[in-house]
Amino acid sequence: RAMELQRADYAKRWHAKTHPYPGVLELLADLEQRKIRMAILSNKPDPFVGEMVRYFLPAARFEIARGARLGVPVKPDPGSAQQLAAEMGISPGDFLYLGDTNTDMRTALAAGMLPVGALWGFRTEKELRESGAVRLIARPEDLIGLLMS
Repeated sequence: RAMELQRADYAKRWHAKTHPYPGVLELLADLEQRKIRMAILSNKPDPFVGEMVRYFLPAARFEIARGARLGVPVKPDPGSAQQLAAEMGISPGDFLYLGDTNTDMRTALAAGMLPVGALWGFRTEKELRESGAVRLIARPEDLIGLLMS
């Protein structure tokens, strides 16, 4: 019952104190201008992911924005990440997976992708490294340098 009440409350105010991290909108615009293909993979419910992307990132063009779906294992299971790469026609080995949690790093590793930890998220450098981050970036704009190297 408590979870049901929490979900109902969250559904009413999910956007109230949430916003993109500083520099993320600019990064997405830069990536789009460079024609870098982008996708989102979340453990949030799939319909909600689409709603969040439309609300917070309306100008960004993601090929796929996917969340948790019934009957499909969630991260860190690598299946959804591998399926996303296959749908995009990108080999997992050529896929940079940027995330800010240990779950993201474990997902990327299990999927055969390059795990890059975002230090502006809510996990520590130590946790990201221990979870498998091969690279760490401190600011969104640092991703461009990593992609170009």
